[in-house]
Amino acid sequence: MTETQRQDILLTAADILGQGRSDILLRDGVIAAIGDDARHLATDPRTIDADGLIALPGLVDLHTHLREPGQEDAETVYTGTRAAAVGGYTAVHAMANTTPVADTASVVEQVWELGRKAGWVDVRPVGAVTVGLEGKRLSAMGAMAQSRAGVRVFSDDGKCVFDPVLMRRALEYVKAFDGVVAQHAQDPQLTDGAQMNESPLSGELGLAGWPAVAEEAIIARDVLLAKHVGSRLHVCHLSTAGSVEIIRWAKRMGVQVTAEVTPHHLYLTEELAATYDPLYKVNPPLRSAEDVEAVRAGLADGTIDIVGTDHAPHPLEDKDCEWQAGAFGMTGLETALPVVVATMVESGRMTWADVARVMSTAPARIGRVTAQGQGIAKGAPANITLVDPTVRRLVDPHAQWTRSTNSPFAGHELPSQVLYTIYQGAITVDGGQPIAKENR
Repeated sequence: MTETQRQDILLTAADILGQGRSDILLRDGVIAAIGDDARHLATDPRTIDADGLIALPGLVDLHTHLREPGQEDAETVYTGTRAAAVGGYTAVHAMANTTPVADTASVVEQVWELGRKAGWVDVRPVGAVTVGLEGKRLSAMGAMAQSRAGVRVFSDDGKCVFDPVLMRRALEYVKAFDGVVAQHAQDPQLTDGAQMNESPLSGELGLAGWPAVAEEAIIARDVLLAKHVGSRLHVCHLSTAGSVEIIRWAKRMGVQVTAEVTPHHLYLTEELAATYDPLYKVNPPLRSAEDVEAVRAGLADGTIDIVGTDHAPHPLEDKDCEWQAGAFGMTGLETALPVVVATMVESGRMTWADVARVMSTAPARIGRVTAQGQGIAKGAPANITLVDPTVRRLVDPHAQWTRSTNSPFAGHELPSQVLYTIYQGAITVDGGQPIAKENR
């Protein structure tokens, strides 16, 4: 069989979005039939008993650090996208802070080609907004948009586009090809030397505080800029109650703004800084319990559009050190869905259909990934994730498929497990285990 003439796959009794069981037939990379017709039309299929499993459209991450090129000791496109598949993803957006920076067509095409060869998920490179992430002049955004990678998301993530004139120009520029600027909202002057959330606890611990206003001030400025020029703005890893209110106001005003929250900002609080373990050091920092409650409410009511992992792997030596010397960042691709289930589904704040919206449909729409996030419907691309909602597992970073072990959820018992991931009609994860491209 050719790659587009794979064996039929028949999913029996799958609970589609948690709304009812049905059979699903996958053929030649698309959903060929749903319901009674699926079994009748199947020809010598690989049958998966999906009774009791939740069927979701393949997950899409708008915020992944794959580290390659240049930082392969932490992650590669292959290992990172393998971890993504195990986590239920069928597409990821690879951030630009690589070495060299993804600020030219040649670098984004290199990342795109590495993803294509690995074959685990769609890899959509994110282009840098400024040359070298230096915040001084705009990158070759037009060339990246016209490249084979077809870049539509641009971000200096890891650094803020702090110059308002440059930010305005970037917002104006991406309008020509329906792009979006994804801002890392952090005023560098207000966070110089900051180590954790600014609060009474930071004073007690003797760690320099990272004020909420450093995030909120940039978001407020940028939504006004986006409104002024009529462009699309995306806010990365929103983390404070004030930020939620600013996004809520901006949407009421008709601003084309979207926002994401990470799994760790939905689940963890600043109290973990008291361990002085750099495992819990992240940018933006873990916030107060009140902030966590606010971002959960914002995700539930639609103010926050998506969950983005901000998967940020690091080699052991960058985390096995004192707090001040530790690198910012946490892994997240393999635990994102369980964390969302724990915080949002089990609490009754979201349904499985809502999970599909914030982890598949909306991120695909924001990133303009047309072959992803189309839901589970006849004729849609065969990108599907099957989840066992009854499983509870202890997180063991050493048993994960990412190259790095800096998971903040180590030792936590989280609900649900992805048992099958199907990407372009091929099974990439079978019974929870990744299946390499040559073995499918």
